[in-house]
Amino acid sequence: MNGGDKQSIVDTEGGGVPKRSPGSLVTLLNGEVDPAECTGILAAFCFMTGFIDAISFSAVFVWCGFQTGNFIQLAVALARLWEPAQQPRTFHKPDQQALASLLAFNVGAFIGRLGDHIGARRRSWLVGGSFLTALMTMAAALAIWRSGQDGDPIASSRGDPAWTNAETFVALCFMSASLGVQGIMGKRLNTQFGTTIVLTTIWVELMADPRLFRFRERVKTRDHRLIGAGSLFLGGFISRALLAKIGAAGTLGIGTGIRVLITLGWFFVPGKL
Repeated sequence: MNGGDKQSIVDTEGGGVPKRSPGSLVTLLNGEVDPAECTGILAAFCFMTGFIDAISFSAVFVWCGFQTGNFIQLAVALARLWEPAQQPRTFHKPDQQALASLLAFNVGAFIGRLGDHIGARRRSWLVGGSFLTALMTMAAALAIWRSGQDGDPIASSRGDPAWTNAETFVALCFMSASLGVQGIMGKRLNTQFGTTIVLTTIWVELMADPRLFRFRERVKTRDHRLIGAGSLFLGGFISRALLAKIGAAGTLGIGTGIRVLITLGWFFVPGKL
């Protein structure tokens, strides 16, 4: 049997025309993608980080992806409880939301560890994990829609968040968990895009790149980091523009559609040779 016989079945009744092997889709899903060919999808991941963070920050001044800020906010909140002027000693609503986001993000990242057992670069996991983030984003959109607090999704100040009820906490958790899953998927691919979530390290590495100013040549380490940063900025810009027009539920609905397109995009990433 030669190599061609493994990929197709000959239809003798149809004049010997090769047919697609029934196992070809399984073979595709079980194969690994080439991380060097994932630039487009990883840029889309960075876009979604900016897209989702702009929604949560506009509503409650909490980052769903940038958990360093949330963690420091919790430290400040705890220290504030011992201040003499803090009467009564309460854990403010924004601090509760920061804690919920931090916990949900880490739950999402823990779920993302499933990829280590399936195969972090295996197409089946990348498709499944991306689809999971789409479901989480859709759940967040539904939660906001049911909350009744999407009429004015932009907070006027930190002390007056636009989201306060239980349904909005659920939405915030689903948004954060989706980025947790995305972050570990990006990390395991081990590219210049990093986790596709936190770009502080990418900025430092960009400034430290010895070929930063070699504008007449293509520098992968520099160019991919710039693509990641630009995609995140674009995601935040577009999200805020949509938020002012159609609200958080509608904006998250569009985000769900983008995540579905990302899911389908993994089928077109070349495999690793």
